[in-house]
Amino acid sequence: MVGRVVDARYRVERRLARGGMATVYEAMDLRLDRTVALKIMHPGLAEDAAFVSRFVREAKSAARLSDPHVVAVYDQGEDGDLVYLVMEYVSGRTVRDVLREYGRLTAEQALTIIDPVLQALDAAHHAGFVHRDVKPENVLLTDDGKVKVADFGLARAISAATSTAATQGLLIGTVAYLSPEQVERGIADARSDVYGAGILLYEMVTGSVPFAGETPLAVAYQHVNAAVPAPSSVRPDVPAALDAIVARATARDADDRYPSAAAFLAAVREAKRGMPVPRPFGVNEDQAATLVVPMAGATGATAPVATGNAASAVKPRRRRRRGWIGLLAVLLVGALVAGGSWVYGAARTVTMPSVVGLTPTAAEAKLTPLHLSLDSGSADFSETVAPGKIIRTDPEAGKPARQDSTVSAVVSKGPERHPVPVVAGMTVADATAALGDASLTVGASTQAYDETVPVGVVVTTNPAPATALKRGQAVSLVLSKGPAPVKLPGYVGQPADKATTALEKSGMKVTSTSAYSKTVAEGSVVSMTPAAGKTVSKGTTVALVVSKGPPLVTVPGVVDKFEPEAKRILTAAGFKVNAIYPLIATPIDRVLSQSAKAGSQLPWGSTITISVV
Repeated sequence: MVGRVVDARYRVERRLARGGMATVYEAMDLRLDRTVALKIMHPGLAEDAAFVSRFVREAKSAARLSDPHVVAVYDQGEDGDLVYLVMEYVSGRTVRDVLREYGRLTAEQALTIIDPVLQALDAAHHAGFVHRDVKPENVLLTDDGKVKVADFGLARAISAATSTAATQGLLIGTVAYLSPEQVERGIADARSDVYGAGILLYEMVTGSVPFAGETPLAVAYQHVNAAVPAPSSVRPDVPAALDAIVARATARDADDRYPSAAAFLAAVREAKRGMPVPRPFGVNEDQAATLVVPMAGATGATAPVATGNAASAVKPRRRRRRGWIGLLAVLLVGALVAGGSWVYGAARTVTMPSVVGLTPTAAEAKLTPLHLSLDSGSADFSETVAPGKIIRTDPEAGKPARQDSTVSAVVSKGPERHPVPVVAGMTVADATAALGDASLTVGASTQAYDETVPVGVVVTTNPAPATALKRGQAVSLVLSKGPAPVKLPGYVGQPADKATTALEKSGMKVTSTSAYSKTVAEGSVVSMTPAAGKTVSKGTTVALVVSKGPPLVTVPGVVDKFEPEAKRILTAAGFKVNAIYPLIATPIDRVLSQSAKAGSQLPWGSTITISVV
C-alpha cells in the first residue's frame, strides 16, 4: 500500500499498525495538504456487505462527534475493493505501548490518564454514542501531552460482520474488556463503557487484565461469573481509594456501577486530590529526565505537564562569596540580558485581532500574516454564532500574542438542541427519567381523556415528540384520565334488545329485569338506571327494566246488575266495557250476560262485552 494514492486523494506514506479489523497507515491528504491516519479494513470485512453498510453509518455518526479528547473522523469511503476511514493523525503512542515498555503505572499516572478518557466517554454518551471497545489500544498519548480516545462507533459496526475468520482475532483482543451484559445479551449502554474503563484502570496499575484464559469463551465466562479482584491484591501499594473506584466501575450488575462516565470521573478526581503529581513513565524521583505527562486541569481540560531533573531542581546550592566587583558585573550583565530579552519579546508580540464569527479558514487567513497559527479543534454550542464559525479565542481580541504561537479557537456547533423523546405509554417516573436522559426537565402536567391509555399513564407531551428544545427546557406531560364520559340516551318505550345493543356498542355494561307495565308494551324498556341524560364513564353498568305487558286482573261478576253499575264495576277493575242490546230495550235495563266469566283473569285494559236487556 505504501506509495499508493487511495481514492485519488490520500497518498499512503507508511504503515503504522495492524489490528483485528484494519491496518492503519500514515497518509497525506493531497487536497488539504495535511497528514492523516488512514484505516483500511481487512479484505474479509470489506467483502461483507452487511458490515460495510453498518460501518458507513457508524462512521458518519462518529464524524459528528467533536471533543478535544476524541480522535476526529474526517472522511470515509470506498476505492475499488478497499473500504477506508480517514482520521485525525495523532503523533505519539498508545497506552498499550506504554504498558509494554514499563509494565505498569503508578496510581497517580493511571488516574491522570483515565481522567481525559472519561471526559471523552462522557462527551460521546451525551451525543448518543457508546464506545463498546474501551481498551489500551484505543487510548492514544500524543507527543504534546494530550490523551485521545479512538474508534468510536466502530465496535458497533464490527458486531454486524458475519465472517468468523475476520472477527476471531478482534474478539480475542477485546473480550478482556467486555462487560457481562455484552457477553450475555450482546447489549451495551454507557455503563458498559464504564466497565471497560474500569478494566483499563485495573490494567494500568497492575500491568495485566483481571481475567485470562486460553479461549475468548473462558475469559468471557469469568466476566459474567466472577468479580474483578482488587488491584491491591496484585500490587499492595495501590491506594484503597483506587480499589474502591475499580470495584464500583466493574460491578457485574450494571445498576451497581457508576451510572455515567461523569460520575466515574468525579470519583477519579476526588481520589487524585490526595496524591502527588505523577512522575514520568519509568523514572524514579532521583533520576533526571524530562517527559510530558497528561494532566487534567482545573477546568477539566487536558494539558501537558513537563517533569524532569526533579532531584537537582530542589537541591540547595552553596553560596559562594564574590567580591563587590564580581557582583556588580553579574548585576550589569543580568540587566543587559533582561533588557535585551524585553526588547526582543516586544518586537515579537502582536495584538490579537478579532476572528470571532469567522470560519477557521477565514481566521487562519487573517492570522497567518501576523505569524500566528490556529488550533480550532475545540467546539461548543452557541445561541448566537452560526455553526462552523468561531465563538471565542485564547488569547482574546486586543490581547498581546507572541508571533509563531498558536491561538486556540472554539468553534460553534450551533444552538444546543435536544429532541423531545417519545414517552407515550410510560409512567410518570419513567417519562421523567427519559426526559432527564434527553437533557430536558418535566414541567406542569395536564390531563386528557383517552380511549386506550390507562388512567395516570402518559398520553403525549407538550411540545410534541421530536420537537427540538434547549438544554433543561421543561416539557409538559399529558396524562390520561381514561375514556371520556358519555351522556346516556333515552331508551324507555323502545325494544329492549335494540337498547341493549346500542348501550354495549357505546362501551356500557347492561343488566335487565322484567316487570308488568300498564303503559309499555311487552318487550320494551319500562325504565333505566342511570336515567336518560345522565353523564357516565364508559364501562358503567346500565340496569334496564323490561315490560312483561299489563298485569292480570280478576274479572268481577256483573250479571243481573243494572247497566250503569255494571259498567262502573268493570271500569274500576281496569277493563273496557262494550254493551250490546240483543233485544228490544225494556224498562228492566239489567245485564243478561258477560263475555268473560266472573272470577277469571284477563290482562288489565282488556274489553269485556255485556248483554243488556
